[in-house]
Amino acid sequence: MPDLPILLMIAGGVAALQILLLFWLLRRQNHHRVQAELYHEKLQQALSTQLHHVHVELQHMFQSGQQGIHEKITQGHLSSQQLISETVQRQMSDVREQIGHSFKQHANALTSHLQSLTEEIRTHLQSLTQQVNHRLTEGFEKTSSTFIDVVKRLTIIDEAQKKITELSSHVVSLQDILVDKRARGAFGEVQLAALIANMIPASHYSMQYTLSNKKRADCILFLPEPTGNVVIDAKFPLETYQKLMNTTPSSVERKSLQQQFRQDLQKHIKDIAEKYIIPNETTDGAVMFIPAEAIFAEVHANYPEVIAMSQRLKVWLVSPSTLMAVLTTARAVLKDDATRKQVHIIQKHLHALADDFQRFEKRMDKLTKHMDLAHQDVNEVNTSAKKISQRFQKIESVELENHEVKVELELAEALPMD
Repeated sequence: MPDLPILLMIAGGVAALQILLLFWLLRRQNHHRVQAELYHEKLQQALSTQLHHVHVELQHMFQSGQQGIHEKITQGHLSSQQLISETVQRQMSDVREQIGHSFKQHANALTSHLQSLTEEIRTHLQSLTQQVNHRLTEGFEKTSSTFIDVVKRLTIIDEAQKKITELSSHVVSLQDILVDKRARGAFGEVQLAALIANMIPASHYSMQYTLSNKKRADCILFLPEPTGNVVIDAKFPLETYQKLMNTTPSSVERKSLQQQFRQDLQKHIKDIAEKYIIPNETTDGAVMFIPAEAIFAEVHANYPEVIAMSQRLKVWLVSPSTLMAVLTTARAVLKDDATRKQVHIIQKHLHALADDFQRFEKRMDKLTKHMDLAHQDVNEVNTSAKKISQRFQKIESVELENHEVKVELELAEALPMD
């Protein structure tokens, strides 16, 4: 048991050592804690200082970077604007070349179309003018021939009047001329032929014309309907009238001669009515030519019953002067008939001319429509060219505003400074 105190001492020393060691450990741990706190504070201060420096450096770098970005954006804006301007100018020059080429093509096409249309119009107008001139020339030629015919007829009338005047100045006594019946008949026929030849065209009368009843008429006038053919007889009974003129007014045989003359006239009128009035061949009347104005006046003054009979039988008594009036009327009828025929021809040509002018009017309407359409197309092309030119002017004079660059600048300015 002697070792027990030693063991107790050793145990106490170990315990004391343990207590000391624990105290040292606690104290060391406290020291380390304090150092750790100090180090933490120093570290925190160092970190704060470094963070401040980093913040300052970052702020400086941000400002310099923002300035560089602003400079780059400005340079990009200028380069973009220059690039856009060059691109627009190139595109404008290309568009101008294309528009100029298109305008040249359209102008050439329009010019060729207008030239072809002009040639076609000129051709139609020339053909129409030739047709109109031809029709007018034909109408004028026919009208001129008609007027020439009229002038010729008037000349014939003047010559006939001159010949009648000359004939009246050179006429001799009926007693010397009218020796026998043949001479008297020849005198009347010659006088009648001269009058008719000077008044009526040769195609509208015939001397010594044989009718369907085999009777020979001294003269027949071929007049248009409804007048028809008119027979003129020149064989006037002059023997009794010559004897009557050779007697004195108080002579006893004068009454018998007057009665004989009346009977001769009545018989001759009946013969003319029977021989020369033929239905469907001649007109319903005939003409008895009395070759002396004195005999004509004697008959109308002293033989009214003969005049009444001639009117009843439609045998018209005429003297040289009244025959001239009848022939003038017949000539007027022929002239009117010829004029009606010419008027018909003229009306026909005028209708044809009216048709030509209607076709000309239709073609002119079509031409006007084509010209209006061409004019409208030219106006539309001109309007389009003006609009394109205005747009080019606006593009050239406009100040370009780059919306995207403005937005980037606004965003850069809106960034926080810390």
